[in-house]
Amino acid sequence: MAAAGGGGVAVAVMMVVMMITLSGRGVSAGDPDMLQDLCVADLTSPVKVNGFPCKSNITADDFFFDGLAKPGATNNTLGSLVTGANVQRVPGLNTLGVSLSRIDYAPGGLNPPHTHPRATEVVFVLEGVLDVGFITTANVLISKSIKQGEIFVFPRGLVHFQKNNGKSPAAVIAAFNSQLPGTQSLAVTLFGATPPVPDNVLTKAFQIGTKEVEKIKSKFAPK
Repeated sequence: MAAAGGGGVAVAVMMVVMMITLSGRGVSAGDPDMLQDLCVADLTSPVKVNGFPCKSNITADDFFFDGLAKPGATNNTLGSLVTGANVQRVPGLNTLGVSLSRIDYAPGGLNPPHTHPRATEVVFVLEGVLDVGFITTANVLISKSIKQGEIFVFPRGLVHFQKNNGKSPAAVIAAFNSQLPGTQSLAVTLFGATPPVPDNVLTKAFQIGTKEVEKIKSKFAPK
């Protein structure tokens, strides 16, 4: 795993460089181009802009995060955990148009169907084997089994997932061409929204009864 970790760091760096290059050329860029060297995010500012205002006093810690160095806890209902390294964790990413995440999966763990409205995603497998896929707007499933050292691309805005069907843990590093890709998990979005999506919308959309809708909503109710 030590070798995989070292290789994973190198590939993650290359993935970020690729994302920066694409963003700089305006190719499927998730964020606007930067207009200055640095704009470290002032996460406490009351000013609301498209992104975050710049703060005046910056340190090296604004560009540092060690949260991807070790596996996340996967002892939850889904058996997976996403640890984000976006502008909210690394203020120095503000205006740079890139971010990373680490996703850990227990055996049988699932990162459920979701979308990133502001970014394309590239995952690099640190360990394990994953069944991954995305669904096009023509309702075609594009899927593949990927293993350690391999990558897979999820186009911006398309519904996608990853599932660990193996008997050992799995992990990936994910790169995005946005400082804050955003995530909408389909089940939570539809059945756990506040205020709630009306039952008659969900019963008609999914062709199920009100009791079934209420049962599903109870599993995703905000805590």
